[in-house]
Amino acid sequence: MKIIDVVCSKGRTGFYFDDQRAIKQGAGHDGTFYVGAPVTEGFKAIRQAGESISVMLVLEDGQIAYGDCAAVQYSGAGGRDPLFLATEFIPLIEKHIKPTLVGKDADNFRKLAADMESIQIDGKRLHTAIRYGVSQALLDAVAKATGRLMCEVVADEYGCTVADKPIAIFTQSGDNRYDNADKMIIKGAQVLPHALINNVKDKLGLKGEKLAEYVKWLRDRILAFRTEEDYAPVLHIDCYGTIGQIFGNHNYKDMADYIEELGKIAKPFLLRIEGPMDCDSDREAQIEALAGLTRELDSRGCDVELVADEWCNTLEDIKLFADAKAGHMVQIKTPDLGGVNNTIEAVLYCKEKGIGAYQGGTCNETDRSAQVCVHCAMATQPVQILAKPGMGVDEGYMIVYNEMERILAMRQAKAALKK
Repeated sequence: MKIIDVVCSKGRTGFYFDDQRAIKQGAGHDGTFYVGAPVTEGFKAIRQAGESISVMLVLEDGQIAYGDCAAVQYSGAGGRDPLFLATEFIPLIEKHIKPTLVGKDADNFRKLAADMESIQIDGKRLHTAIRYGVSQALLDAVAKATGRLMCEVVADEYGCTVADKPIAIFTQSGDNRYDNADKMIIKGAQVLPHALINNVKDKLGLKGEKLAEYVKWLRDRILAFRTEEDYAPVLHIDCYGTIGQIFGNHNYKDMADYIEELGKIAKPFLLRIEGPMDCDSDREAQIEALAGLTRELDSRGCDVELVADEWCNTLEDIKLFADAKAGHMVQIKTPDLGGVNNTIEAVLYCKEKGIGAYQGGTCNETDRSAQVCVHCAMATQPVQILAKPGMGVDEGYMIVYNEMERILAMRQAKAALKK
């Protein structure tokens, strides 16, 4: 079945674009706003509305497949592509992508995605957000054209098996780490709360004491309010390199002492620490430091798991971190990888190497990109998947949970019909 048209519409994401460089330079808060002037190219304010583009592929039988182009919250930072604005990129899609897709058969996702990923304009690849959204639409198009679910297309083409039970959902709190944790406990989130520990003085503590107090509070909160005795979520906390700031990025002994103590406080729950250090210098330094701390914890028999995030943005990066055993788990930040075909390959590669795959993303996505990511996860079966978009907990969790349950119900119904 052929693609006969490509239609675009501008949209909003579930969060904001934030100028990370300006924030790191000390921009203050005034309510939801950041105060001061932006410093990253393209930004009109330090915080501005997130934008997306819906790419709709019209099939010859009238069906419409679609995906949403979206970029991470901190666009334009850390080597990422520039700020993604709909009015700038819709004309590019119409000029350079539409002619390559119209007339193509929607019969093989991997080939269509590879062809799209190879497109260059003035010697440069397409913006990661464009590759992300167009690949979602292509996956949906192949599914609709062949009468399969998107997860079934992935499983068939990549030689994996669609899950017959839900994937653990990881919810993120933002700065509202107390009230939002309550929402997560009520919802029964399997992994929580992220917590956004991105400041030493205010959130970690100069000796790590503030995070220790929060872990204790969180543990006690779950034990006090869980409605099922067997509810035992994983505590996953993103530290944004702050542990390395107080102990030193290569001071494995002192960092491990602190992390080991956090793990004891978290009991009876398993603790994961994302981004214990952030080596600003380069990717290789980050891999070396994280691999060293991983070895130190493992040598002690400590069960706290480390999660790679910083400097781990592309499929190539993920493979390098996995090969070096830099962390026990790798976050696969879906928009940064471009096409969802790269997310699929990243999850499968981590599993092959015995590294935990966390299919993540950003709060600054859309309902559609989250739904397509659920299909990728159900086919590749990572350890956990991020609830997205937004920072309100309820909305992102609902979108991901409901899509997962739809897949399970439809698969069961289809299997029953075959009997």
